[in-house]
Amino acid sequence: MKNFTLLVLFVILAASCKINVNKNKHQKTFFAEHVDPFIGTGGHGHTYPGATVPFGMVQLSPDNGISSWDWCSGYHYSDSIVSGFSHLHLSGTGIGDLADILFMPTNKKVDLTLKTTSRDQLPYKSKYSHANEKATPGSYQVFLEDPKINVELTSSQRTAYHKYTFAKNDKQSVIIDLGFAINWDKTLKTGLTIEDEYTISGYRFSSGWAKNQKVFFVAKFSKPISESVLFANKQIISGNTAAGENSSAQLFFDAKNSNELFVKVALSSVSVANAKDNLDAEKSNFNTAKSQASTIWNTALSKIEVETPVDSLKTIFYTAMFHTQVAPVTYSDKNGQFRKEDDQIALAKGYTAYSTLSLWDTFRAENPLLTLLAPDKTSDIVNSMLAYYDTKKILPVWTLYANETNTMTGYHSIPVIVDAYLKGIKGFDAEKAFSAMKATMMQDERGLNFYKKYGYIPYNLLDESVTITLEYAYDDWCVAQMAKALGKNEDYQFFLNRSKAYQYLFDPKTGFMRGKSEDGKTWNEPFDPKYSNHREHTDYTEGNAWQHSWFVPQNVDDFISLHGSNELFAKRLEQLFTESSEITGSNVSADISGLIGQYAHGNEPSHHIAYMFNHANQPWRTQYWVRHILDTQYNTTPNGLSGNEDCGQMSAWYVFSSMGLYPMNPASGEYEIGSPIFEKATINLEGGKTFVIEAENVSDKNFYIQSATLNGAVFDKTVIKHKQITEGGILHFVMGATPNKNWGIKK
Repeated sequence: MKNFTLLVLFVILAASCKINVNKNKHQKTFFAEHVDPFIGTGGHGHTYPGATVPFGMVQLSPDNGISSWDWCSGYHYSDSIVSGFSHLHLSGTGIGDLADILFMPTNKKVDLTLKTTSRDQLPYKSKYSHANEKATPGSYQVFLEDPKINVELTSSQRTAYHKYTFAKNDKQSVIIDLGFAINWDKTLKTGLTIEDEYTISGYRFSSGWAKNQKVFFVAKFSKPISESVLFANKQIISGNTAAGENSSAQLFFDAKNSNELFVKVALSSVSVANAKDNLDAEKSNFNTAKSQASTIWNTALSKIEVETPVDSLKTIFYTAMFHTQVAPVTYSDKNGQFRKEDDQIALAKGYTAYSTLSLWDTFRAENPLLTLLAPDKTSDIVNSMLAYYDTKKILPVWTLYANETNTMTGYHSIPVIVDAYLKGIKGFDAEKAFSAMKATMMQDERGLNFYKKYGYIPYNLLDESVTITLEYAYDDWCVAQMAKALGKNEDYQFFLNRSKAYQYLFDPKTGFMRGKSEDGKTWNEPFDPKYSNHREHTDYTEGNAWQHSWFVPQNVDDFISLHGSNELFAKRLEQLFTESSEITGSNVSADISGLIGQYAHGNEPSHHIAYMFNHANQPWRTQYWVRHILDTQYNTTPNGLSGNEDCGQMSAWYVFSSMGLYPMNPASGEYEIGSPIFEKATINLEGGKTFVIEAENVSDKNFYIQSATLNGAVFDKTVIKHKQITEGGILHFVMGATPNKNWGIKK
């Protein structure tokens, strides 16, 4: 009996241990708990903390109401005033727009006829404290101190959910202000209709960064509207409809023995009818939507599992994973319709249309990351760009709500398409895509006329000539690769030859890419490689010669030969990181941030540079500087990004680099090897395969690669192919505190 009792106790103990192990395992795999959406909301990160799901149509987030560069997302962590909660936001951009369809709960009647010229004059604004504010993937909460209302927000793909908890016996009211506008945005035409006692609808047409933005919406409340006051152009309107450049409403609700009020809001670029169709079904509610948003995010974040004893690294990594899946955003409605810039209504057949394509930034690492994490989204993004081409006959530069903003240089929809095609992503018409790329690079807009005539862009004919020339050269190389893959040899030779345009601008005496006049001989003088003049009378885009002279990712070996030798190239490259960080000029670009010497990690043109040592036979320098960037340019505070997040690019750099990989040439199908920061990183691929990266002995001191194996075989290269990753396997590094100057060297 005694033995039987011991046996029973042993079984119970074993079962208990198993339960605890499973519980711990479950806790370890809840990736969303490692995300801090406030990272990047301070400094110049320009992110927002509000509620959205991966690539969701709605981004429901608080607005401070300030019009300033660091409030491009509508929110900045330094602020303590909230003006309301609007339904569209930009993540990490350098220009501000959106903040459409503002809702704000209050507990008193306010005068919406007041003409306001600043945030401070808004009659419904409220103070708040970060101590009473919380954000997790898919949800946001804040306590409004003035009306003493707790606000909770969540969302699904196309529906936003609000929950307002009022103080007991307080008046329950909601402001809708369609005239609210910040930064570059300005309303043109708005309208509100009270459809029934539970439903309002409306529209907001505006011009800003997106010149022709049209948003339609419908909102359903959990309680009947007991009283309403409508305003058009600051005048009270009788009836159930208000329309004007600036329309707003204050709605009141009976308490009905409940302090809680719920609102569901859906949007559309097409019509109120489509917004109604986008609205989640009646049975969906705030709690289920919040739970589902958390689950959806957890699945999205689980695409890569990292193992490290350092919790802060997990926070930085999974917040980066979160930011890489916030944009681009769903643009087509449930029925597939979406509005184009010319007001034509298109139909996305067999795909979801996406907008907010920050291509100058995201072609570098964000889009290549999506080919691993979400290949289905990648084909949809390509189809979205081809739909744009159907209208414009040119591929997009930077699209916002289907509007071409023409922001930044180059046509970097091209490398995104080529990267997708060469990695075997299906679901789009390759011949049409090639025709679109060729037509884009053979037209005459945005300096291509000069590029075609001279082989480069002369500085005296167009500003930012050096940056534009280098980027067109890279785009040409990408077109050439697509032509080669499709068997178009004549096109391949033409674009490959043109992709050598960088050779015209390299000055061997200084080692810099420099502005050259149309005579083909004269350099732009005087020359100061530290000089920056933001977006006017300059040869470089948002930077200087130090930062922009390295953009030849398509042919690094030839680029090195222009310098004369590996040694001279590596010496100049090392100087980039060790030079003084002084930037000269009276109109220095604010985008030059995150400086290590003259290397500026806060802006995208620098992102590939540290990996170029690999091609100069000094990979240990790549390992040193990549680890230095990882350690110094990212942290867990609101200031945790050293520059604009730019729709996922700043974070995509971290996701790749922390695993020990980076797509230095995004359309090459290869990843450079850097310095892995995690003991283990597992990429969960399509079809159930995994690719595991292990870093034995890795630490803050041990960041140099001593040796490596791929699936058990010796691996002695500084690049790995995309195909090698997608086939699955194990890449094992042994790390140490001193460089192994024999590993990864081309013999």
